[in-house]
Amino acid sequence: MAYENLYIAYLIYFNRDRDYFECHEVLEELWLARERDPIYKGLLQVAVGLYHFRNGNVRGGTILLRSATNKLKDYPALTLGINLAKLVSEAMDYAGRLEIYEELPFPYYDLTIEIVDHQLALEVEAASPGIKPNIPQRRGPQKPQASYHK
Repeated sequence: MAYENLYIAYLIYFNRDRDYFECHEVLEELWLARERDPIYKGLLQVAVGLYHFRNGNVRGGTILLRSATNKLKDYPALTLGINLAKLVSEAMDYAGRLEIYEELPFPYYDLTIEIVDHQLALEVEAASPGIKPNIPQRRGPQKPQASYHK
């Protein structure tokens, strides 16, 4: 199975760069192209939830991670070449911890999306050199400079 370039870019920005703002940018484009498929919305919300918490917005992080897990929890465990069940479980745990953050604060930490399809792993590896990290990472909306279309 050949995967969408935007999805591959999302995985690179998520796992390699931890650039959750850029994750949102590329996956939103795919979500819109795929007629607002809820799986892409859920995946981009995981990234945005982490982005918010990393930037000190506990409430925003909680809301987005909860929304993401509600969208993603009923999909098969292995979906789109990733271990979606693991990501959902970790995002649910994160959201639960954020809900009691005032009482039990904890330091920000990243999540990693486990790629389980060998073909997807190869596609991510092949595309990675062509997707340059944003240094510094963007902190607000702007038009992406590169296109990730097939």
